[in-house]
Amino acid sequence: MNIVGSNEPRIIGLKVTHESITAQLADGRTVSVPLAWSWRLSEATPKQRNNFEIMGNGQGIHWPDIDEDISAVGMLCGTPARRPKRRAKPQPRRVASTARRQVPA
Repeated sequence: MNIVGSNEPRIIGLKVTHESITAQLADGRTVSVPLAWSWRLSEATPKQRNNFEIMGNGQGIHWPDIDEDISAVGMLCGTPARRPKRRAKPQPRRVASTARRQVPA
């Protein structure tokens, strides 16, 4: 009988510091990436950083307070989260005045 195990990386433990995100993988590896790779985590409080959930069977981590997700594959491949581009605030539309000036007689 042959039992095939998954070769997908699985996170079994995590530590977040003010400098890095370090994951312990099920196969014994430790992967660490700079905290700056996640702009949401970089801007989060230590309490928010430490409130995380391991997703599924360890495929990734979710931080509910800041709505951030990081996958084990993303950490291994070196894929930082990109900050979304900010849109310029739309300028208020100017409406031409229909009122006529009254000229003194």
